[in-house]
This record gives sequence, C-alpha cells and structure tokens, in this order.
Amino acid sequence: MLASDLRIALITGNYHMVRDGPTQALNRLVGYLLRQGAKVRIFAPTTRHPQVEPTGDLVIVPSIAIPGRSEYQFPLGLYGNAWNKFAEFEPNMIHVASPDFAARQAAKWGRDHGVPVLATVHTRFETYPAYYGAPFLRPPVERWLRTFYRRADALMAPAESMRQVLFEQGMSAEIGIWARGVDRELFNPARRSLEWRRRHGIADDEVAIGFLGRVVMEKGLDVFANTIALMEKRKVKFRVLVIGDGPARPWFEGKLPADTAFSGVLHPPEIGTAVASMDVLFNPSATETFGNVTLEAMACGHPVVAAQATGSDSLVVDGVTGALIKPNSIRDFARTLQAYVEQPELRAAHGAAGERRSLEFDWDRINQGMLDTYLRLVGQRRAQASY
Repeated sequence: MLASDLRIALITGNYHMVRDGPTQALNRLVGYLLRQGAKVRIFAPTTRHPQVEPTGDLVIVPSIAIPGRSEYQFPLGLYGNAWNKFAEFEPNMIHVASPDFAARQAAKWGRDHGVPVLATVHTRFETYPAYYGAPFLRPPVERWLRTFYRRADALMAPAESMRQVLFEQGMSAEIGIWARGVDRELFNPARRSLEWRRRHGIADDEVAIGFLGRVVMEKGLDVFANTIALMEKRKVKFRVLVIGDGPARPWFEGKLPADTAFSGVLHPPEIGTAVASMDVLFNPSATETFGNVTLEAMACGHPVVAAQATGSDSLVVDGVTGALIKPNSIRDFARTLQAYVEQPELRAAHGAAGERRSLEFDWDRINQGMLDTYLRLVGQRRAQASY
C-alpha cells in the first residue's frame, strides 16, 4: 500500500484558532502527508481571527465559544455541511486529536464502517480542573478520556514520559510515540537581535528570563510569579520577558515586576527572533504532554529550567541542557535560575548542549513514523476483512 492510497480524515478541536503545540504539530503533519501524496481532509472549528494559516483542506465544524476562553471554540459535532463533507470523503483512516463530540462521532463512524481510528494525545485535560478550582472533576475526566482512547485502534503519545502516564491511567494496552520536531530555520541562535531586545526595553547586558506560551493558569503562572518574587527579594538582577498572551495576562501583569516586557502574540518570523533574544527559558508548567516551547528555546541555544513533569523530562537533560525541578518547588526554581543569571559560562555551556540535543528532533523523520503507522493500520484492517 502506498501513501497515495490513504484518505485521512483528521478531526481536532484546534487546528488554526490558536498557535500552540498541537496546531504546529498537526499542520506540520498534514503538510508532510500531502507532500507524500496522501489525501487529507481536516474537520475543526474556527474563530473570527485565527492565529494560524491552515494547511490543507479545512472543513469548519459547528461550535460555540468556550466561556472565559474566547480564543477557543468547542466543537458541537459533525453536522450539516461538515457531516456531508465527511461522508463524501469516505476516509480509509481516521485520526482524532481531541476527545470531543466531533471526534467521537468520527470514531464511531470508523468502527461502524471498518475504518481504523488513531488517537493522538496533545493535552493533559485531566490536570486542568485543579487550576480552575474543581480538582474533584479529575476522576470523571479521566474516565471520559479512558472510554474514548480505549476504542481507538492505536493511541499515540508525544513522549515516553507521557506514554508511561497513559499506561498508568489505563488508557490503552498499546501506546506508540509520535514525537515533535522543531523548525530549525525559525528557531536558531542566529536570530538573536539586540535591536529587538532594546525595542522591548531590555538592555544588552541584562539577562532575560523568558516565559513562552499561552498566558493561562494551567501553564504554572503562579509558580512562575512566586519564583520571580523570591529572586527579587534576593536582589538578583534580571529582566522578565513574556512571549504570548491569554486571559490570565491581567493577573500575571499584576504579579510580575513593573518592568516586565510583554511582547503579546507573535507570528513567524518574529517569534523566532523573540525566543532567540531571551537568555533562559523558565517553563514551570506541569500540564504539558511534550513541551514544544522547551524544544524551541533549546534550538535557540538557551538552557531551560522546567518542572519535572511529562514533556519536559523527555527533552531537558538535568544538569546538561538545563534543570528539572519538582513542581511547585519555588526555592529550587529560584536557586537554579539565579545560577544561570549570575554564571554566564554555565548558561552558555548548557545552552549549547541544548541546541545540540534539539538536532535530534527532525520533523520529516518524525512524521514519516506517523505515516508508517497509518499504512500499517489500514493494511491490517484490509487483511482482517479479506478473511
């Protein structure tokens, strides 16, 4: 079977609304599949001002705005034009990337029509309730996810650490890995710009501690802010650079130093310049499944101080390319960041090691592995049908 024989329906809750790890990975995958000759149709909601130019044939799914998170839309399901487009496409491979109603409809159609279903994990949804005052919701969310993932023919995690978590949660008996790559043309040390730093009020000799990503509580904003406050109390000299935006920005601004530089949402190529222009990335999030921002900072030659959690612990080599700290360990985060601020030689050595490690994450090699998985699943289903 060839790639050109594949007709892949990709159903996801976010394909181009917000530029984040999942949108980057899925658009990269679709671009690679199209170059190999596969036919792909994407089913996803949209918003009035999407942040990403979508790759491929995108069919809009009916949706409603998520309360308090207007940058996102929640898909209601495959109805009307979306269902007609899905049925006429007649996919022989279904890829579901979010456990919502549309994905569940598509997966059921696949089971009813003998079409294999592959599910990919992009977000640790079960961890979110704790950040919004409802930790009691974690067990039912896990049950919801388990019901969804166990019905798929294949489940793919973005990193070995996330794979182990999924095993422990009983999500599937067989779980593969679809890792992530990094765009080396966009993220590299050569994009560093003193002029860009000066425009954002960062002096040439100041060490910029960077936050990169959506400004939402589940990204560990409280840990970030408390760590920065402790470093200020210790009279450490540094600047904070926040690259990104989100609904928690007013809260974040109120907790960080008055001279913090907020860049807002940036798009290529400026985002590459911005990341290269920080000096160390501080990523305290414990909700990542992979950590694209960690890899992007590494590719730019920066050490990364991250929470010892899924995603980061598959990228950061503790004491070599950065540091892994127990989540919520404010004193340890502050101590480690202070060392990077005050020891330029250490910062340079660990940054260079991180850049070398980032070379292992090549998008085409990674996405070829996913293509091989599609071909294997379709081949197995055809072989079963022939008996």
